[in-house]
Amino acid sequence: MKRKIYFAGSIRGGRVDADLYRRMIAYIQQTDTVLTEHVGSEKLLLTEQGRQRDGRIYDQDTAWLRQSEMLIGECTCPSLGVGYELAYAERYSIPCHLLYNSAKTQLSAMLTGNPYFHIYPYTNEEQVFNILEDILKV
Repeated sequence: MKRKIYFAGSIRGGRVDADLYRRMIAYIQQTDTVLTEHVGSEKLLLTEQGRQRDGRIYDQDTAWLRQSEMLIGECTCPSLGVGYELAYAERYSIPCHLLYNSAKTQLSAMLTGNPYFHIYPYTNEEQVFNILEDILKV
């Protein structure tokens, strides 16, 4: 039976890794369901904002988080939204697996110092998919 995976990646914080997100999501979808596959979309609209629309996004994302059985996050690009999603997932005891490119960034001590999070540094894309394979075996 396919698990429900919440994929977390930067949207408004920066889309520099969107292509990687798309490839990661496609890889995860080989075995599981990604509730947030739009995070990897090239066509994601960043211009349409407003309090009502943002409220709908919050409601949808938190509903998806509560439904999910696991969160997989790519955390190289700092994002307030991803940080919030991680705290929300921890609050609801959703297992969290965080990947980041250690050659490009340093994670916050709020993540690395918290034993709740499973953290996986990588330096090349091949490592990303080896890490995902190990995570998805669980």
